[in-house]
Amino acid sequence: MKRILDFFWPLLGLVAVVWSVRLLYQKLFAEAATDAVVKRVLDQGGLWNDLRVIASVIGRKLSIIPMEGYLLAFASTLLAYAALAWYDRIALIHLNREKNISWLYISVCSFVTYALSHNIGASVFSGGMVRFRAYTAKGLTPTEVAVLVALCSFTFAFGTILMLGMVLVFEPQILEPLGTLSQHFAIGPHVARIIGLAMLAFVALYTIGAWMQFRPMKIKSFEMVYPRMPVVIRQYIAGPLELMGAAGIIYFALPAEGNPGYFVVLGAFLLSFSAGLLSQVPGGVGVMEAVFLAVMPGIPATSVFAALLIWRLFYLIMPLAMSIPVILLFERSQLGKASKTPPAAA
Repeated sequence: MKRILDFFWPLLGLVAVVWSVRLLYQKLFAEAATDAVVKRVLDQGGLWNDLRVIASVIGRKLSIIPMEGYLLAFASTLLAYAALAWYDRIALIHLNREKNISWLYISVCSFVTYALSHNIGASVFSGGMVRFRAYTAKGLTPTEVAVLVALCSFTFAFGTILMLGMVLVFEPQILEPLGTLSQHFAIGPHVARIIGLAMLAFVALYTIGAWMQFRPMKIKSFEMVYPRMPVVIRQYIAGPLELMGAAGIIYFALPAEGNPGYFVVLGAFLLSFSAGLLSQVPGGVGVMEAVFLAVMPGIPATSVFAALLIWRLFYLIMPLAMSIPVILLFERSQLGKASKTPPAAA
């Protein structure tokens, strides 16, 4: 059985690569097909014609952003993915397994994990598969990998709750324009500020629980053990840093005229990205556009679409394209090791 599994996992990795290539094309097609005229042209053409049209349409959308905006957006992308790698490092510190795993290995594993999960959706499954393959190769048990995945997900949720709570406290009016999209957002500034304070109270309670080392929180068979304070302090930095970097991509790609400021952009990003994750729509396609247009009526729609396209290219599509050869190289090395391992004696 072990011999079969040694060849099964590389095969599964190859399937993930093929799936990723197909997904990459679909995302580029969807970006170009937002224009009804272009969509009709794409529906009638072949593959090579579609690629030419897609490249032309995306090129025109990107031409309105100055070079300075690109450079700052790229720097924000690096910041976001560095913070994501820190998520894994924090989880390994919690497990006391960080000593024999290099930062480079963690960074590559994290990059591939989030490149797939951000694009495919179902992040626990897609991200868990990559981490399982990578970290079991470094000696972690399946249980330890499960704890690592859960803590990484919680670090993201912790950062989201912390930053969204701050946005609702200091910019509670951000929800008012969203009432036109859904009645669930029809919340006044006073109630929005109370919700923000409740989020910050949760953050404080979690911190106190870790500091005082409360007993594990149990919900049926699930048990959450409070991490040590050094881990919590790192979560306070890494979680917000990733979100600030991701929102910075959009902020620097928006024009200065009519720009409501970074804090509002951050709030719109948190609301739209969270809604996109809850709806399980990869990349929040359609959701983000609606939220940003409602929150930023002073910016032309074309500029908003261009900024969100930059975000998807830098944060989603380019990492997905870069992760494909990494998966191929890793699975090739694992397949080579499996072919050299002698079969177990009967």
